[in-house]
Amino acid sequence: MFELGRELRRLFADRPKPPHGLDREGLTRGDVALLELLDVKLLADEARFADVAAGRVGAKDKPRRRLEAAMTWRELARRTGDAVALRKAAAIAETAATGFDAERRTELWARARCEQGFCALLGAELFGEPGLDAAAEAAFRDARRAVRGGIALALADVGLAVVAARRRLNRDGEPEARALLQAFQAPIVALDALARRTTEARALAAEARLIRADLMCAWGARLKDEGLLRDAADEARRAGERLDPAYEPLTWARADVARGQALGLLGEATGDVQAIADGAARLAEALDHLTRDHSPLDWARAQVILAQTLQSLGEAACDERAFEQAVRCYDRANLVLRETPTLPLRGVAASARAVCLARSAELTGDLAVLDAAEAAMKMELAALSPGRDPVGWAIAQLHLARLYESRMDLTGKDRGQRAAAVLALDAALDVFGEHGLRSLSVLASEALVRVGGQGLASRPAG
Repeated sequence: MFELGRELRRLFADRPKPPHGLDREGLTRGDVALLELLDVKLLADEARFADVAAGRVGAKDKPRRRLEAAMTWRELARRTGDAVALRKAAAIAETAATGFDAERRTELWARARCEQGFCALLGAELFGEPGLDAAAEAAFRDARRAVRGGIALALADVGLAVVAARRRLNRDGEPEARALLQAFQAPIVALDALARRTTEARALAAEARLIRADLMCAWGARLKDEGLLRDAADEARRAGERLDPAYEPLTWARADVARGQALGLLGEATGDVQAIADGAARLAEALDHLTRDHSPLDWARAQVILAQTLQSLGEAACDERAFEQAVRCYDRANLVLRETPTLPLRGVAASARAVCLARSAELTGDLAVLDAAEAAMKMELAALSPGRDPVGWAIAQLHLARLYESRMDLTGKDRGQRAAAVLALDAALDVFGEHGLRSLSVLASEALVRVGGQGLASRPAG
């Protein structure tokens, strides 16, 4: 799938540098549709080249060049989790919008405002900053008011649909979820129609489908709704079918990962061990086509999703080997995530790894495995900030209590673990209740009952 990108790397890796002070044009010449072919090193070079081209004295149409540079920096941030790259993308997009005449170059001005909005959405997703969704919504509303059609209108509608869905993701039931997900349909149809004239729209339509599939997975997993999870798998399949893996390898790989995730979650919701195994097999196959050097963060996220699916398989089949394989996947993901410690995904992976080790210790009776899991979990908690990421911190407390519970079950002794578990669960329950996370509140309450904190667990869950 990434053969064209490798060929580009061979052709340009040893290209001589120009004399000092002269511009380098980059590989894509401003065609953002070609960014998928570049690995992360070439993409970083491309972002710098785009900066130079936009700032060159005498450059034609500087605002357009800046918009292209912003898109390139955002793609770099998306693949690496680099906050500096994302801030640069947002700043350049703002400068581009200022450079366009909102009255005479309305379409490009709206595209620049949409780019600001997508930078904010990415920041909220990567760094757990929900306040950025409000900034994104303002940018998309501005863009939508300015145009009556074209790619800018479709992108603004997609962005507004994302913001509305995220806002209700942890609260709404299946009927409300489907109503919110329906808002994606019109812009997807519009992008499909525009794809006949421009290749950029084809990838954007696939991206919109994958965003909707991801939201379907989130709702379906929370509600254990088979219909939503089946629709998520179908949506991811449709996204992949409309792409050429030779020219859009990364989006194609993302579609394959999304489909594998949906199938695994469907198996978990239905209790079908074979379906979970099929989802894990598809994810493993997708990872065969997704390279770490092309998109480190996509590769790490796919490793985490595969690990979670293997974890579900281990729970469903009581298979200790599945937990071992899941731990190896979490360890591979950490090769990337340890370079970006502020990402919430790192905390999710570390907490889940500890749970896998706990289950492995329970199935094998090996206390050494449990010792390692407790040490890793305590290190992760020390790195988390309850002020910055209260929910991530509370989830880590929940998992630490699970480890204490496992130790008491394995040894038949309580050497302070019960009190420590009650303390951790009580703190987690406070956070879950404060944020309206009912399902997590129920898990914490049930754990309190198991470890003997019935009085505390009698509080309402969420």
